[in-house]
Amino acid sequence: MQRAVPQEFDRVLSSMCTEPHPAAREAAVRFLATNPGDPATYQSVAELENRAVDALGELTGLPEAHGYVASGGTEANIQAVRATRNRARDEWPDAPETPNVVAPESVHFSFQKAADVLGVELRTVPVDEEYRADLDAVRASLDAETILVVGVAGSTEYGRVDPIPELAALADDTPGDGRTFVHVDAAWGGFALPFTDHAWNFAHADVDTMTIDPHKMGQAVVPAGGFLARERATLDALAVDTPYLESTSQATLTGTRSGAGVAGAAAALETLWPDGYREQFEESMADAEWLADELRAREFDVVDPELPLVAASIPDSLFDALRDAGWRISRTATGELRVVCMPHVTREMLRQFVADVDSFSN
Repeated sequence: MQRAVPQEFDRVLSSMCTEPHPAAREAAVRFLATNPGDPATYQSVAELENRAVDALGELTGLPEAHGYVASGGTEANIQAVRATRNRARDEWPDAPETPNVVAPESVHFSFQKAADVLGVELRTVPVDEEYRADLDAVRASLDAETILVVGVAGSTEYGRVDPIPELAALADDTPGDGRTFVHVDAAWGGFALPFTDHAWNFAHADVDTMTIDPHKMGQAVVPAGGFLARERATLDALAVDTPYLESTSQATLTGTRSGAGVAGAAAALETLWPDGYREQFEESMADAEWLADELRAREFDVVDPELPLVAASIPDSLFDALRDAGWRISRTATGELRVVCMPHVTREMLRQFVADVDSFSN
């Protein structure tokens, strides 16, 4: 039987995952067979997870972070909704009968899964002309049973950052006697935003939980997501008893999981934070701005990149020709070309891509 080989990254322009850093790859292999889901038994990888969470806390403005290395943004987002639902049920004076979550329509599709699995209502509201959460629309959707307001810090379609402090202020003024929590989904943007002027993290606003994925811009191996919480009570709200393990409770969703993700995340963070990530962001941002300028010069409508992601309107025939030529590209919900300038995307790759744009446009 022919040996399978992984796909090369040399024409991948649509993915929010990337080639892992060599230090992350090496650490992942060493810890492949360990199980962070049972930290009392697998103590070495548990210590690495603590180090990774501490590093993520430093990156996101939370000196005493609580959390864990999840399988990815989907798990972390589900856990944010689950913890909030449980805390509202247990801590509000009157538990909400039909709890709801308010989020912009730019929110990741994992929140649809969370609402379905957890039995909460997901209320998505419009974005403004800059593709950010419309504050008036959010305000109009809040009521006495709103348990969570979600903001996106690096949206998957346009790389936009919602006004997080303003969303937190709206959550604080939600009608009713219960506390409305705030979650920030920075799964992709979290490793770029520390090097910008955006207000997006725990130090900038009264944020309760956050999703931030080392296996995206953080250059860790897949899977390595991040779930962070300001308060220990949030993890306690997720915990279940595990009587047959050496660890007697577990707050994670997946339970047994490979230590590869944890070890790779810790290694990437310790190797690259902060200077390596800053250099990579600056290079990726410059590449995104270069591509946007090149497409604009060819009279395509381009959304100005705020983070290293370019969206542009191109003809369907051109999009299809680029796909047929092997470029892995995708579309936004409204049909624009979407290119993510991840660490593996080089200026030379983008030059080749633009050359093909010219070739197929003639």
